[in-house]
Amino acid sequence: MKISTYEAESETEELHWWFVGRRKLFGKVLSDLDLPPDTKILDVGSSAGTNLRMLADLGYGNVKGLDLSPEAQRFCAEKGFAEVLLGDVRNIPYADNSVDLVLATDVIEHVKEDDIALSEIFRTMKTGGHLLLTVPAFQSLWGIQDDVGQHKRRYKKKSFNALVKTSGFDILESYYFNYLLFAPIWITRIILNLFNPSIPSETVINNKILNSLLLKIFIADIMSAQIIRPPFGVSILTLAKKP
Repeated sequence: MKISTYEAESETEELHWWFVGRRKLFGKVLSDLDLPPDTKILDVGSSAGTNLRMLADLGYGNVKGLDLSPEAQRFCAEKGFAEVLLGDVRNIPYADNSVDLVLATDVIEHVKEDDIALSEIFRTMKTGGHLLLTVPAFQSLWGIQDDVGQHKRRYKKKSFNALVKTSGFDILESYYFNYLLFAPIWITRIILNLFNPSIPSETVINNKILNSLLLKIFIADIMSAQIIRPPFGVSILTLAKKP
């Protein structure tokens, strides 16, 4: 990502509806796994530390991050989050079979060789280890956030999970989420694409009232998506396991 995008995320991730809601969703998924506090966890693509914030709040102590950017490393260190290593998801500086849980949330879409990234994650994980993945969905939703985030693609659930399986993983569950806001986000991105404003991230288009409203909608979304499994959404969540 561009440095300005890291900066925008760092300034907004603590309170912005998208990051707050995602942490609630991921926290629920991890709570359902009932992993011990000393689980060895690697957060791939730590960026400004939003997942590290969640993992600390959940009481996990054996956590490290990984990111390509020294800026991400700096932002995380300033917030007092877990150690963030500099490295590439296509060449993770970890030994084989050494990690219990990997989070790669909104990361794989940044990598040209997404198959290599998933295979490298598979290599580092212990047998029986878990992988929590999220990626952006539907190419028709391509917008400013994809451009400033330097995304390579957006996915559909069936083809994405086929890629995850090809890398050796078993899929435990997978579903679209952020489906309630799919239409508003689609329309907003069409408008933004037409006017092409110079902004570092879509997260800066916000205020307290809008943030509160969108958070309420998003929480209703993430509480229901796992149950009703909607046929569309802005993002895909996949929980996988190394057999």
